[in-house]
Amino acid sequence: MNNDQVVFSVSKLNFYYGQTLALSEIDMLIQPRKVTALIGPSGCGKSTFLRCLNRMNDTISGTRLEGQILLDGEDIYAPNIDLALLRQRVGMVFQKPNPFPKSIYDNVVFGPRVVGMTNKKAELDEIVERSLKQAALWEDVRDRLNDSALNLSLGQQQRLCIARLLAVQPEVILMDEPASALDPIATLKIEDLIGELKRDYTIVIVTHNMQQAGRVSDFTGLFWLGELIEFSVTAAMFTRPSNPVTENYITGRMG
Repeated sequence: MNNDQVVFSVSKLNFYYGQTLALSEIDMLIQPRKVTALIGPSGCGKSTFLRCLNRMNDTISGTRLEGQILLDGEDIYAPNIDLALLRQRVGMVFQKPNPFPKSIYDNVVFGPRVVGMTNKKAELDEIVERSLKQAALWEDVRDRLNDSALNLSLGQQQRLCIARLLAVQPEVILMDEPASALDPIATLKIEDLIGELKRDYTIVIVTHNMQQAGRVSDFTGLFWLGELIEFSVTAAMFTRPSNPVTENYITGRMG
């Protein structure tokens, strides 16, 4: 594939926590408006890799990265990179919903206000409606936008966090096990939402749930002890894995 057709190009990525090598020689191309799932057992490097893509690991002292990560051809670890802008372009949804202890409305407009998109009430109202609609939450909350976000169910809180992220118009959405704290019905709503969002956004999701990876993703990568063991089209990986480790993991014989 031509590198002009990818959003992220990752090459020869090594990542260290102190002296401990957590990721080894990772190469990956992430395509636009597709869902890429990262699977593998706990502690294998999935979330570490995800956090490399918007430099969230920078907040952990003693970490070090070697290799290159290009976002639209630009090295995100170059010294002149604007980290605030990078994290606006590459947003993250965490495992547990983390709404601010503010109103639903103020949660959504927080980002646009901080990055200086607008302070005009009419424009903020439009952003709130658009973002909540994109997150499939508008119909649930349209009549109670001034209520505390903490009064929402966990599933609604997670969709609110997605709306808060969408409000700043990212290019990429990173999701670190976004449904692991949710009940089955709320999980399916998040999965349906991912299917809708990929029309406009590139999505990278870490999941322990292989059935979920199979349902929502176009591409899947299997991490194993810090290495990317296999990366391919999801349907091919789940039906015709090329690596015996992949086959043993998917069938439950390992991991």
